[in-house]
Amino acid sequence: MRGLRKADSYDRAVALRVRSLRLERGMTQADLGRLLGITFQQVQKYENGSNRIGAGRLQRIAEIFDVPVAALFGAARLRRTGVADPLAALRTAGAMRLVVAYGRIGDGTVRRALLRLAEQMAAHRAD
Repeated sequence: MRGLRKADSYDRAVALRVRSLRLERGMTQADLGRLLGITFQQVQKYENGSNRIGAGRLQRIAEIFDVPVAALFGAARLRRTGVADPLAALRTAGAMRLVVAYGRIGDGTVRRALLRLAEQMAAHRAD
């Protein structure tokens, strides 16, 4: 069938943004699927980048998350401008759990200390 393309890096960046918004709001793939009228498996395929998300579905996702459609393209836009994609690290196992836990730390001093520790550990690994 002509006209069908596989997901590319821009599609995957959009998928990552959708996943991030879903997790940020504490939704499961099944929750999002119900709101979209699709199965959680289809949401899973969107989020892992194996299926492209059509324009109409992107509009509906933006409405569900109450963000402009352009917000779903933020990561792709960053890559085109040469700025590193800040959401790329979320593909690392455990990264989202770490972000959620970090967000729950109420003490700013503790948050900054954890951030410094993580940055120092990452710098050590790079050496």
